[in-house]
Amino acid sequence: MLGVTHEDTIHDADYLAPKIASLRIFDDSEGRMNVSLKDIEGGLLVVSQFTLYGDVRRGLRPSWSEAAPPELAEPLYEYFVESSRKLIGRVETGSFRKTMQVELVNDGPVTIMLDSRKLF
Repeated sequence: MLGVTHEDTIHDADYLAPKIASLRIFDDSEGRMNVSLKDIEGGLLVVSQFTLYGDVRRGLRPSWSEAAPPELAEPLYEYFVESSRKLIGRVETGSFRKTMQVELVNDGPVTIMLDSRKLF
């Protein structure tokens, strides 16, 4: 799931795409997380998800004010997808600004959140 905030630029995508491709998050032959997506020649599914920026600190209804407007988010989403394809090869996408039903199998108790804003 890829969320884009109004402060994001191509520099954020340039950090995230190679990071995701190279993260050692898959088990090696000994069962240790030591193998990357590139190592296993795996694929990537990228789905735009503005709701990752839902802020529920105040009140009971989420605020989406931190999510980028579509005219900013869509080009960055597309840039990230193309950057990922150069690194991984097999990258599938969702449909930007469409309601989708995405099924996923979460293999194990691991969920990793990357936030490029915590770097700069």
